[in-house]
Amino acid sequence: MAVFFNELAVLIFYKKKELENHLSFLREEGKRIGLIPTMGALHQGHLTLLNYAKEYCDIRLCSIFVNPTQFNNAEDMEKYPRPIEKDINNLKEAGCDLLFMPEVDEMYAEGEEWHINLEGLDSILEGAFRPGHFQGVTQIVKKLFDIAKPDIACFGQKDYQQYLVIEKMVHLLKIPVELKLCPTVRETDGLAMSSRNIRLSDRGRNQALIIYKSLIYLKQHIRRETIEKSKVKAIEMLESIPDLKLEYVEICDLDSLEPLTDYTTNESVIALIAVWIDGVRLIDNMIIEVEN
Repeated sequence: MAVFFNELAVLIFYKKKELENHLSFLREEGKRIGLIPTMGALHQGHLTLLNYAKEYCDIRLCSIFVNPTQFNNAEDMEKYPRPIEKDINNLKEAGCDLLFMPEVDEMYAEGEEWHINLEGLDSILEGAFRPGHFQGVTQIVKKLFDIAKPDIACFGQKDYQQYLVIEKMVHLLKIPVELKLCPTVRETDGLAMSSRNIRLSDRGRNQALIIYKSLIYLKQHIRRETIEKSKVKAIEMLESIPDLKLEYVEICDLDSLEPLTDYTTNESVIALIAVWIDGVRLIDNMIIEVEN
């Protein structure tokens, strides 16, 4: 049953059929639906997605679902923060219209299988270090698209490879939804907002600033020196932090995420970094635009 949370303006659904019926009614009224899929532990980055969606739709639907099929590590899933009451209050203050918050057995049947050929996009970078992760991502996002049938869906740039994977799935399956990419939201010191940041100690959070500093270095230097030389320097910067475990630093084509060895001024590229700090895995990226 759909409920209001303490008479607030966020209408909450736990069952997909009830949400489908409500959205069908709204569509009959000519309303455009915008979907913001999340796993909860909402921060300003998520709320910015809600604000971003306002320009393109009439009804903003947020989902909160910690999706088991995209976790490679059961312990990581267990540690994932779930501050539900705080999340609901944040959504209310952000003017969210609808919240979908299903249980696992509402979204998955026992023994359910899924595979989509993402043409290698799911096996590089994040996919190489988290095998099967993007199959889980596409599996749950496809389910959400089938339920909500949104006109638009908004995703953050911090998870850029995830955005490209979902874009690939939408193209392959001809799903009638328009995807929107929202710029990464950062703290005042440059740290990319992430639900995982709350698991960092004060020392770890301070150490994590090296990620942003390394991205800035790459942005400023790949035009002045070779990509390889810039990457070596960025790696040195990251590995100067005690106990930091580096997974990758790459400069890639913006559309295919193919690693680049030469930078040409007629192409935008993206720099991507993944590290472990304080036992927490952090990713970030920066799009390096064409110089006019």
